[in-house]
Amino acid sequence: MSSSYYEIRVAGVLPPEALLDFDRLTASVEPVETVVHGQIRDQAALQGLLARLEAFGIQVLEIRRLRAGDVPPEKGQSQGQ
Repeated sequence: MSSSYYEIRVAGVLPPEALLDFDRLTASVEPVETVVHGQIRDQAALQGLLARLEAFGIQVLEIRRLRAGDVPPEKGQSQGQ
């Protein structure tokens, strides 16, 4: 099963330690929210990320799975590969 590219918007600023175990994800801060984006290998990994965000008390505003044609080129490059 191939990984899918996700964009997850959360309220406020995300603490850096919230993404420690998710090395393929990056985060960018916008005025009132943080956007986390990157490839997530499967539904179990997505559930793990959501559980981590919940443990930090982070309010998830939106989760979008993007199709290959919708992924911006600069964001579509995975880190560490």
